[in-house]
Amino acid sequence: MYFTDRGIEELVDRRGEEQVSIEWLALRLRTFVDLNPEFETAVERLSSFLARDDSDDLED
Repeated sequence: MYFTDRGIEELVDRRGEEQVSIEWLALRLRTFVDLNPEFETAVERLSSFLARDDSDDLED
């Protein structure tokens, strides 16, 4: 298990029943980067990954 799995598990445990919009997610990611600018590259990569179609991922 990766260390980040703990945060993912917490997210699922706390908010797993909720449905959110992409706009809400984008706002939360922007707020996170504003508070933690050292993670800008990681958030940008995650955002790009989430934006891609599943078939795009297979080509990379």
